[in-house]
Amino acid sequence: MALAGFGLYYGGVDGEPPGIHANRFASYVVDHEIASHNTALSFLHEMLADGFLRYLPIAPDRRARPMEPTEEAILYMTKWLGIHLAVLDRLDGGKRSLLLARRPEIVATLQPAISAAIINSHDLREPGDTFDLFTSANSGGVIMDYLISRVGLYDSTTHRAIVGRIAFTDICHRFLISRTHAKRLMHKAAAMQSIGWTGSPGRSQLWLSCGFLQEYRNFQAEKFALIEAAWKNAFGPLQIRPTKQKQSFTSAIPSR
Repeated sequence: MALAGFGLYYGGVDGEPPGIHANRFASYVVDHEIASHNTALSFLHEMLADGFLRYLPIAPDRRARPMEPTEEAILYMTKWLGIHLAVLDRLDGGKRSLLLARRPEIVATLQPAISAAIINSHDLREPGDTFDLFTSANSGGVIMDYLISRVGLYDSTTHRAIVGRIAFTDICHRFLISRTHAKRLMHKAAAMQSIGWTGSPGRSQLWLSCGFLQEYRNFQAEKFALIEAAWKNAFGPLQIRPTKQKQSFTSAIPSR
């Protein structure tokens, strides 16, 4: 919904002039099957209460009070985009993130196309059952990212990747969730055979299945491809300098 809101505000991704108000946002969210009308309005109210949205001082129509994202909200969106551009730069030696750092206003140019592409992507909207399980749970998305970041070597004989010992209490403390919530989420994933333990749950080595890794990889590949396409459409192809080192995107400690 955040992507939808920014897309409307910066680029009028619904075909209308740029801008956002409650009914317009809710209609777009419902039309694209992102959430219900009531959920969309509740999201806006929460963003207003948390200081990420504010009403514009001039409202020509009281039934459609225009809003705008606050500086803090724009900062977070800029950071989100910057992280993704930095990853693309690391892959091909480009300088996208450097340009964003110098000209943060280009977020307004890139963001609508990125939002529309992500919202209309079937592969991103339905990446797979395990991915959906984690992203639908409170803090589940960041827990999933954390698990993936610990992937080291992949065992082609078992079709699993060992990520090390991760206790339920570790997850609770790191992501500020209850032990009950952490165990429920992990056990649901285990019941789907997407994760598992080599011994006692929460006390032995945790593994991730090939299918889980494939869902995550496909999602990220599609997302980065869409962001790159939006960049090329806005600024043209980059002059890429060849990378010299083999890239590694894991926080896992190599076994000795």
